[in-house]
Amino acid sequence: MTPAPPAPHTLALPDSRAHVSLWDAGNGPPVLCLHGFHGLPAWQPWLGALSARFRVIAPQQPGFGDSTGAEHLDDFLGLALCYADLLAALKLDRVAIVGHDLGGAIACELSALYPRLVSKLVLVAPLGLWDDAHPVTDFFALTNPELVRLSWHDANAALERGAYRVPHTDEEKRADYLDRVKALSTAGKYLWPIPDKGLKKRLHRIQAPALLVWGTSDKIVPPSYATLFQRSLRDARVVEIPHAGHLPMLEQPERFLPPVQEFLSA
Repeated sequence: MTPAPPAPHTLALPDSRAHVSLWDAGNGPPVLCLHGFHGLPAWQPWLGALSARFRVIAPQQPGFGDSTGAEHLDDFLGLALCYADLLAALKLDRVAIVGHDLGGAIACELSALYPRLVSKLVLVAPLGLWDDAHPVTDFFALTNPELVRLSWHDANAALERGAYRVPHTDEEKRADYLDRVKALSTAGKYLWPIPDKGLKKRLHRIQAPALLVWGTSDKIVPPSYATLFQRSLRDARVVEIPHAGHLPMLEQPERFLPPVQEFLSA
């Protein structure tokens, strides 16, 4: 049985000058889940499934949702330090990390800086590298409907599963617009104009074994990037999720969860 959704709470991180809102649920080995540029507006079913086996800690990154302090963070170094502060506040000296796109890049940076903090890495279509032959989509220039269409193998499934709700009233449209501007302006601090901020020079420092998970229909970060990451990491294997786009944990959870749970449990 999937546990009931937990209530979020907020931790103050004085050294990072941030207040981080997070969900913390489940027992077992701790797993830090770092969301991507889409944000994490609510506790999601795949997090609930993981929390049946693990202690799942899912923060909203500073500048997203109810978390504050993004104005004090200028780059991935600042984000990595912020998450090191978060783990210290939670009294955790070693965790596994699941990171999606922007969260994947942060997970890599944290693992390179603090290799003893990270036991395992699950990188879901991570950002951080760049290939001129297969550029990452400029998602800053997309409308929300375009972003959904490119993020999902089947865009209709996003609506059916409630992952994206079409705004109808003027109030809903304003709220949707403001949420999008807030999320993308925060993500843009770290990813614009391209997400290559030198991570390729630091990937070799990562000691934790990694599982690279990619949807075969990903039109945001092409699946060819799995090979680029795998070549640079010491110990990494790739799992491809068919009939999934950039959000395999939402679109194909029944295919996403088993290899992730197996890797984290090993």
